[in-house]
Parts: sequence; structure tokens; C-alpha cells
Amino acid sequence: MQFSDFAFAEPINRAIAEMGYSLPTPIQAQAIPVVLQGEDVMGAAQTGTGKTAGFALPILQRLMVHANASVSPARHPVRALMLAPTRELADQIYVNVRDYAKYTPLRVAVVFGGVDIKPQLASLRQGCEILIATPGRLLDHIEQKSVTLTQVQALVLDEADRMLDMGFLPDIHRIIRLLPLERQNLMFSATFSPEIRKLAETFLRNPKLIEVARRNALADNVEQTVYRVSSDDQKRSAVSYLLKERGLSQVIVFTNTKIGASRLARDLAREGLSADAIHGDKSQQDRLTTLEGFKQGRVSVLVATDVAARGLDIAELPAVINFDLPYSPEDYVHRIGRTGRAGASGVALSLMTQSDERYLTEIEKLTKRKFEIKELALPTIHDTPVYASNTASQAIRVPRQRPQYEASARKLPGYSTDPFFFRPYEPSDIAPLTSALGGATEAVHEHIVKPSISALRKPARPLAALLGGKR
Repeated sequence: MQFSDFAFAEPINRAIAEMGYSLPTPIQAQAIPVVLQGEDVMGAAQTGTGKTAGFALPILQRLMVHANASVSPARHPVRALMLAPTRELADQIYVNVRDYAKYTPLRVAVVFGGVDIKPQLASLRQGCEILIATPGRLLDHIEQKSVTLTQVQALVLDEADRMLDMGFLPDIHRIIRLLPLERQNLMFSATFSPEIRKLAETFLRNPKLIEVARRNALADNVEQTVYRVSSDDQKRSAVSYLLKERGLSQVIVFTNTKIGASRLARDLAREGLSADAIHGDKSQQDRLTTLEGFKQGRVSVLVATDVAARGLDIAELPAVINFDLPYSPEDYVHRIGRTGRAGASGVALSLMTQSDERYLTEIEKLTKRKFEIKELALPTIHDTPVYASNTASQAIRVPRQRPQYEASARKLPGYSTDPFFFRPYEPSDIAPLTSALGGATEAVHEHIVKPSISALRKPARPLAALLGGKR
């Protein structure tokens, strides 16, 4: 089957050919005919298999009957609403849909938080048939009456498990209540837990389930390796070592915390690597700038939290590294999906301490795959303490030797070169004082250690004559 077999309109086919699409992926081949018929869909496929085109292209085809070149915003109401959990994913969907629709009169817009709302207001006032949004910012526009959803014909929830599972459910219900009852509902994601599937069926009408791979399956074209390290500090050394040892020129390193991402990016930058961090505490403009620098090669190591794990489509990303194993096993599937996209090969490396073993167990249970754990032999660091074995069950610590400073070692302003200041502390010899006091060692200690209280007392101040003092 080819894209030409779907009988898309000529402007859509022209955009598809310009983007180099020829053969549809399995999820596209199964989903596009169903969406074209107007049925509800619940689609699951591995990340990087083209889910966006699987729902965007047939929706564009269905909206071509409303396409018009009128300049009036009233002739361009919102007819398709696509919701995404993160700003990055919303922007990625917008770029794809805009490219698919560039030869059609259909208008496309995107709204998400973290940026100034005024340009978004101007875009919405011009009208758009397809609106991509994050739930929070969409509700802001609804409250400001800058958008109406009374003519929506299709609702798309992309990465639906995260939308429903990570606190977006109340916002989703508020938005759904504003939509017409007669509409098409589409849900696409890489993973669908049984709980999410049950919840989705409450507002999907007889959905057709499309699964092109085993649920929660991992891509076979990605080399996955788990390395055991002793501590979190050794993890930082391991990341730098793996980057240099494997010659990775572009890689995403995932952490579980925002502060951990910033700290790791700083540590890697100190070692001469071009590294930057992306997480929720950064402004949207900073995040977009960092992502653009990563895509263009100015940043070689992108340290990210799971805010970047879903939906980012970075062409030919060779590798990802899990600095922290994710708390949720589903997030592991999405992290690994950043590499090995569109059939290309990829590398996924994970670092694990003893406390992370429970997370690996959950990942193996979800993916039904047993991982081989390897010991990572890091190069010896010379400034660490050295331990010499004394017996089979005992080790004696050999402290590092103090550096020997020469008088000519440093000649800096205000820096003394007197060797006296570099000698270790030595207690003073009290023998001369003992002989002077007739050998009374106790008296010497008493004189040195416990001076008399009268010696510590301040002398009395003289009293004025008017108050009875002496003249």
C-alpha cells in the first residue's frame, strides 16, 4: 500500500510527496482508512512510527469540504481540536500539521503556556480550522472568549495515557463538555494501561482498537544496555565516560528531577562537553532555544526530565542515556522511543545503583523483557584515597601525601613562601619551662592550661571624685 492509495486531495498529496512520504507505516496503514470513515479510534504503536500523520492526514482530508479562501475569521471556525500534554509535543504536532496543510486553504494554529498570550490571541482572531493546544492554555483562551469550540467535528488526544494519568483529567472533562455531542474521538499513544483503556471507553463511542505491536513493546532496532554503578556520584563519571568511549556526538540524557538535570548539565559542561538542560522550571523560550540548538548541533548533550520524553521528533538521534531509571515503567518506553525512529538503529544506555533495582524490575515486568546487567569499569581516578590490603578481611587506609611546597613554587602577591607555614602542626616543647620552675611539671601545666581567674579579670575603672572617688 502507498499513500496514493488513500485518495487524498491533490494539495495534501503534493505536501506528502514533498516531505518524502511514499509507504505508510503500519499504524498509518491501519488508522487512516478508519479515521476517513469517521469512526472513533484508540491507536497504540511504538514511538517514532508516525502516529501524527496517522490522524492528521485523514482529518485534513475530511475538512477539505470546508476549505475556503475567505479572509473572514467567521468562515474559519475551529473544526478539529488536537490536545497534547506538553508544550514541546504541541509545537511538534503543529509543525507537522502545518506542513501537511500548507497547500490547502485550511488554517492551523497552536496555543500553549509558558509564552506571551498576545500573539496567540492575534492568531486565533484570524480563525483556524485546526487548533493544537495544551489543556491549561486552551482553558485560558476559553475564559477570555478568544476561541469557541461549538463547531468541533474531531477531537484528538495525543499521548492519551499521560493526558489522563498525570492530572489532566479534570481539564479534559471541562473541555469535552464544551464540544458538540456529535463528533469523532481519536486517542493515540505508545502505551495503554488497562486502567487508561477503561477510562477512555467512558467517552469513546464504540472505538476501534488499533495495535500494530505488542502493548508496551520496545523497538527491536534499539540496542539496550544496563550498567550497574556504585553511587550517584559515579553515575556522573559514567555519563562522561560513556559519551567519550562510544564517541556519541548527539545524545539525550534523562534524569528524574529538575535540579538533577541542571547539576548534571553543569558538570558535563565543566568537562568540556557542549551540554544544556531542559525541564519545567525553564521558560518556554529557553526550552525552545535549547531544543533548536540541539537539533542544529550546537548542543551535543541534552539533559532532560520526562517533559522532553514524549513527542519530540529529533531526526537520526543516535542514543539516549537514562541517568536515572524512571519511576514509571511506561516512561522508559517513551524515553527509548526518542532513538531508533523510522526504522533507524539506536542505542539506549541505562545506569543503575542498588536502590534502582526495583524500577528495573517494574520495567522488565511491563515490557516482558529481561535485561542483562553489566558492570561498568570506569578508569581509575588518581585523587581518590588508596586502600592497601592488610589481611583477607581487613583493609588499611593509606592517606594521600601532602604536596611538598618549594620556596619558588609560587610567587604571587601576598603569598608567603616561608616553608614554616607549610609544616604540619607540632606541639611546643615545655621542657625548658619545666627546668626553669624546678621540674614542677604539674605547675607548668597549671600555669599554661588553667590561668588564675584574677589574671583574666579586667582592672577596675577609676571612680570619679564627685561619686566618692579619690582625687
